[in-house]
Amino acid sequence: MSGHSKWAQIKRKKAKNDQQRGKLFSKLIREITVAGRTGGGDPKGNMRLKAAIEEAKAVNMPADTLKRAVQKGTGELPGESYEEVTYEGYGPGGVAIMVRVLTDNKNRTAPEIRHTFSKFGGNLGDIGCVSWMFERKGIIRVEGGMEEDELLTLALEAGALDLRGDGKAFEVVTAPEELERVRKTLEERGVPISQAELTLIPQSTVHLEGKDAQQVLRLVETLEEYDDVQTVYANFDIPDEVLESLSTA
Repeated sequence: MSGHSKWAQIKRKKAKNDQQRGKLFSKLIREITVAGRTGGGDPKGNMRLKAAIEEAKAVNMPADTLKRAVQKGTGELPGESYEEVTYEGYGPGGVAIMVRVLTDNKNRTAPEIRHTFSKFGGNLGDIGCVSWMFERKGIIRVEGGMEEDELLTLALEAGALDLRGDGKAFEVVTAPEELERVRKTLEERGVPISQAELTLIPQSTVHLEGKDAQQVLRLVETLEEYDDVQTVYANFDIPDEVLESLSTA
C-alpha cells in the first residue's frame, strides 16, 4: 500500500473522529452536483455519481441534502456552476502532486494553489508535467475481517487486477470500468467494503523521511483544506511509523 494511500486512511479516520463533516459534505455536494450535470441523475448509469453517493452515505449525509445535490446537477434546482480543473506540480523531494479542483472562480483558485505550493517548498508546473506518472484505477477499500490470501482469491475471481495491504487494511485494485462490477461481486461474497472510488495511482514512488516528509504532508494537508480542492494525489512513500507520528504532531 502506497504512502499516500496510508496517509489518506489516517486522515479519513481523523476527520470522522473530529466530526469535521461540514467541509467534507461541501466537497461531496460539489462532486455529486458535477457528476449529475455531466452524466445524468441516475446512478445506475453514472458510475461517478454512484461513487459520490456511496461516499456521502458512508459519512451519513442527510438524504434530503444528497437529493438536493443531485437535483442541482440535473437542473431541477438552481445551483452553482463549477468548472473542473487539475493542477500539477512538485513538492519537496521531487514528489509529484496532482490537485483536482471544482471551482466557480479559477481566477481565485489558481493563485491560491500556486501560493500554497511555494509556501511549502514546492512549485506548480505546467499541464502534463506529472500526470504521466499516474494511472487511473478503481480502488475498493477493505478494513478488517478477512485473511489476505482469502481476499486475494476472491478479488482475482471477481476480476480485480491486484491487492495491496498491510495486514490490517487492504485495497483491491481494478480497471476503472470494472470497479462497480467487482465491488458488487465482493459484497455478494461477504467482503466488508468500507469505500469504493475511482482514483489515480502513481506508477512509481519517492521515498521521504525527515524534513521533506513533514513538508510534503503539510503541503498536502493545506491543499486539502481548500473548499475548491476535491482530491490531492501524490507519489510519496513515507514509512508507516513516520506517517503515524506526523499525523499526531
